[in-house]
Amino acid sequence: MASNSFGQIFRITTFGESHGPAIGVVIDGCPAGLPLSQEDIQTELNHRRPGKTAYTSPRTEEDKAEILSGLFEGQTTGAPIAILIYNKDADSSQYDAFKNIYRPGHANFTYLEKYGIFDYRGGGRASARETAARVAAGAVAKKLLAHFHIFCTAFISEIGGIPTQEIDLSNLHLLRQKTYANPIFCPCDLTEELMREKIRQTQEEKDSLGGIVACLAHVPPGLGDPIYCKLEALLASAMLSLPASKGFEIGLGFASTRTKGSKHNDPFELNEQNQVRTSTNQAGGTLGGISTGSPLFFRVAFKPTSSIKQPQQTLSLQKEKSTLLPPDSGRHDPCVAIRAVPVVEAMTALVLADAFLMSKSAKLSSM
Repeated sequence: MASNSFGQIFRITTFGESHGPAIGVVIDGCPAGLPLSQEDIQTELNHRRPGKTAYTSPRTEEDKAEILSGLFEGQTTGAPIAILIYNKDADSSQYDAFKNIYRPGHANFTYLEKYGIFDYRGGGRASARETAARVAAGAVAKKLLAHFHIFCTAFISEIGGIPTQEIDLSNLHLLRQKTYANPIFCPCDLTEELMREKIRQTQEEKDSLGGIVACLAHVPPGLGDPIYCKLEALLASAMLSLPASKGFEIGLGFASTRTKGSKHNDPFELNEQNQVRTSTNQAGGTLGGISTGSPLFFRVAFKPTSSIKQPQQTLSLQKEKSTLLPPDSGRHDPCVAIRAVPVVEAMTALVLADAFLMSKSAKLSSM
């Protein structure tokens, strides 16, 4: 399995399985001299941590980050930063009942086809548990970006076909504060209760819901490279690497196919700081794969959680007809998009940190 690393300069490698002893991440390429504490990482992990509300998995992991290397006297040293997170509430017993059948919507079929072996306990390496390591790495990336006044925040844009309304995107920090004060990470007062009721109803039906996570980032112009490393391509790669993600769009996205060029083109103007910017942002903050200085805005679609408490028709590993009968005690998210919010935010920070460091090699005047 050779695809466990992400990034070029600011590069991460995650490791571990859902029901193994621990998961973790090694971060390469973080500049020396960055102030960093365990609390910086823990704050981000707490946003993603399961078991906090009725709208997420009841698995109650502490998700305490242990920094093993790369930090001395409160600053990064330039050496690899290794972070370990122990798994303390894994319960593998419920998986014994269906370790010999293909689970609809899950990766055990494709992993077995490719590798001939699969850790069926909680999905092993395919589990969303791995994303805790990404959030830990994202916390370091955020600390680096904040040093250069680059910020990002993600939030729930839609759950179960119920979209948010009247979201104020003008104040990123206020938006983030409001998002994480809400149990389903939705900053919209008009729709969040409708979403919560939809989730409760779906839980009673022993089913699950999909959703959309939106992300806003304030970045300088010049991030991203033409052709194969366009900023939106890097973001799409990051987002579509997430478990259960099924779609990515930036700016007007797919809706741009239903408009005209005269409406889609963003007019240029000078802002109050005499900087060239656009008066609208249909493009979502990039042109030619490079950031324009306008806010980055994109959305990521997540399918309904594959683990549900309903019987499902399937096949055994011996290719015989079978029925998946999951236990009522199964611990799964009713809507995976909710806990994907801090993960989308973390992956955005990782992309931007890498792109920012890459941009410093674009011309001599940047060095």
